Amino acid sequence: MHFAQSERIVALLRSGRMINIGGRPVIVPKPGKPANAHDRTHAIQLALAFVAIYVIWGSTYLAIRYAVETIPPLVTAGIRHSIAGGILLTWAWWRGFRPTRQQWIAGFALGAFFFLIGHGTLHWAEQYVGSGLAALLIATEPMFILVLGWMMGRQKISLLSALGLGLGVVGVAMLTGVELTVKGSSLWGLLAVLLGSLSWSFGVVISPRLKLPADALGRTALPTLCGAAMLLIAAGVTGEFQQTHWSSITLRSIFGLGYLITFGSVVAFTAYTWLLQRVPPALVATHTYANPVVAVILGWLLAHEPLSLRVVLASLAILGAIVLIRRGERAATAKNPQAALVIGKDDAIVARNAS
Repeated sequence: MHFAQSERIVALLRSGRMINIGGRPVIVPKPGKPANAHDRTHAIQLALAFVAIYVIWGSTYLAIRYAVETIPPLVTAGIRHSIAGGILLTWAWWRGFRPTRQQWIAGFALGAFFFLIGHGTLHWAEQYVGSGLAALLIATEPMFILVLGWMMGRQKISLLSALGLGLGVVGVAMLTGVELTVKGSSLWGLLAVLLGSLSWSFGVVISPRLKLPADALGRTALPTLCGAAMLLIAAGVTGEFQQTHWSSITLRSIFGLGYLITFGSVVAFTAYTWLLQRVPPALVATHTYANPVVAVILGWLLAHEPLSLRVVLASLAILGAIVLIRRGERAATAKNPQAALVIGKDDAIVARNAS
């Protein structure tokens, strides 16, 4: 009993300081922050990080539109990805990442599908297609991924996923149906966005067969830099550099390009990696639902893009399709883990937005 009391006194002494009041020792507890102060700070940090991946990545489509107003699209994409990829590779190198020859080869293969075709067509198309409409069409990627995986025998299509595909087709038809009856640049722009979405999806499907780095930053940086090199070469071959009037580039285009690099790549990507360490990945992946909605709203508010009932209904159809497809994939994974197409889709989405 005496030993227990002694330990108790020692613990009290360590937890605070002792003073004498009226000749009697009294232990005064250490002053400290309230227990909920840390929780409140953490909650604010979480909220800001989610705002970053929801709003910033959703706003990149409008930034692209502003950038390509006076900077040719391939030049815009090439500069954007060169700087963004350089930042990411420097970050990865500082952390100890050293790419191998095989990883560079894989980076060039994936960079062709992701950035040369995927982003090259998107930047070109936004000369003729609204940013919100482009974001909605890009949201078809999960549908293309599901179909390509099924065609390659790597995934089964569940009932929920099939319903999602049907709903997605309806949404795309609502967006493009009117344009199909009209010959013009806007039709080619819509088709270019869908081609870019298909190319990106094909890159996602073949990525497990490529010897990409295990390091998350390196896995994003190498395809980005390789794709940037190909975009710059394509810009030179197509004469975009000769067509660029550097003195005529507006501040809005410069700010749009700077926003894509600084906020789309550095700020939002940092928020994304921070979130992955603190909340479930499924919760972080909800940005794929929010980004098209943010893009449509910003395009309407800031660029006066039309927000018709057709666009609203098509948005609901495409977002509903994504929800159904993701639920169908989770159900298939729960029944048979080997049947699901596990190919790092979220990493691919991050690569699109972060760079």
